[in-house]
Amino acid sequence: MKHKFIFITGGVMSGLGKGVITASIAKLLQLSNQNVSCIKIDPYLNYDAGTMNPITHGEVFVTKDGGECDMDIGNYERFLNKDIPRSHNITTAQIYSHVIESERQGKYLGACVQIIPHITDEIKNRIKKIANDEKLDVIVVECGGTIGDIESLPFVESLRQIRAEFGNTEVLFVHVTLIPSLEVVNEQKTKPTQHSVQELRKIGIQPDMIIGRCEKPLLEKTKKKIALFTNVNLEDVISCHDAKSIFNIPDILSKQGVTKSIFKKFNKTNIHNNKRWNEWHSIVNSLHGNNKIVKIAMIGKYVSLTDSYVSVVHALKHSAASLQRNISIDLIDSENININKLANFNGILIPGGFGTRGSKGIIKTANYAYKKNIPYLGICFGFQLAIVAFGLHYCKLDDANSTEICATTKNPVIDLLPEQNDVSKIGGSLRLGSNKIKIKKDTITYKIYKNNQIIKRHRHRYEFNKNYLDIYEKNGLIFSGESDNGRRIEIIEEPTRKFFIGVQFHPEFDSRPGFPENIINAFIHASML
Repeated sequence: MKHKFIFITGGVMSGLGKGVITASIAKLLQLSNQNVSCIKIDPYLNYDAGTMNPITHGEVFVTKDGGECDMDIGNYERFLNKDIPRSHNITTAQIYSHVIESERQGKYLGACVQIIPHITDEIKNRIKKIANDEKLDVIVVECGGTIGDIESLPFVESLRQIRAEFGNTEVLFVHVTLIPSLEVVNEQKTKPTQHSVQELRKIGIQPDMIIGRCEKPLLEKTKKKIALFTNVNLEDVISCHDAKSIFNIPDILSKQGVTKSIFKKFNKTNIHNNKRWNEWHSIVNSLHGNNKIVKIAMIGKYVSLTDSYVSVVHALKHSAASLQRNISIDLIDSENININKLANFNGILIPGGFGTRGSKGIIKTANYAYKKNIPYLGICFGFQLAIVAFGLHYCKLDDANSTEICATTKNPVIDLLPEQNDVSKIGGSLRLGSNKIKIKKDTITYKIYKNNQIIKRHRHRYEFNKNYLDIYEKNGLIFSGESDNGRRIEIIEEPTRKFFIGVQFHPEFDSRPGFPENIINAFIHASML
């Protein structure tokens, strides 16, 4: 075997942070000179995350190659500082669709198509193909959901078969469980973990390592009890307790010997790269910032769940850290906004979104930021509604709006992309992924990016209506970026303000710890002044 497999499963309950643990283990291996990447298995029946409500599922992360993926793919990119392709997010619908299509084409030669072996073989083939194509030393696979869920059984069975096929020195199972604490008795309870491992064993999998999610570090007696009842070595019972930042988790795991244990089980030599470790520690330490705080108001439609905007939040923190600042982010519901309270913030950001709900609040916010000269950054939906606000108040375009919000508007300054007119399906039909953007010289944006061309990720169905270009330019708005040979407007700016910029693309998906995205960095810098 040229590559090794690490499979991450979860027990007791969802939302334990398997994605962060998966990314952290991958980071530890990367810091030890391993070529590593991650896969996220999502057992739900959606083909991808594109049609999911961000309030219930978290943000939709967009890959460079146009995949609408689970938010954990974003965690993998941020931890590993590498682009993860859409193929690394595997769902039930993708697997079953492929198998059914193959059956329709007669590829199974008349066989009775079944979960085993046809579905499980397709799952295994996808995992192996990624490892082979990318020439990985280690592939870390996170299996979403919780052990015992009906929908995840074919995936867990596939992982079991991979171990049976390649053996214990090539495949490692890590099981993540909740270790609750009862304050009444002041005791860390292990029974949920015991039951979860029993469920795993029923499927035929003995975990090699238990990572316990807990509020405070696991006590030695707790570790011993878990080791005894799960048949896992004591040194392989790992505490993953609460930390200042998710980027501290690799260090927490490393100090408990996770890296050493993985290499020992794989019969590989652990190459500790001091230079890489020092660089990583420097980045992590910078994220804690200092006492100088910049206050940002983020006005959006999905603020009831912070994970709806997780990439934007991370990107803001990356930029603040690079400028030796701490950051305070207030998520404000655009439906119930008190405009006058925005005066208390150093900067205002409008992230992406869809639909009519809350749009009036966003339009008012964009106009308020412009009038009061508060630094403003509009991303995607925030870009579009900033154009609407400018059209209404400064171009005197009566009833200016987006046709997404009002199909009968007299002045559709934001309109459907022409190629969308014949699109009937909602899923996977947006303008997605990376596109080249040309930036005009002698603009604020050119000074920010120091380049006349950038490549950025997109996720939208509406765009600026270029029939209104002249009237906007006459009233002072500059269109500093365009794509598709000038067909689409990508960036707007107003040079008389401290910072008033909107971008049709999603800069947050390109931000990494220690490597902040340029325009978000410029926004934070302007908010500090």
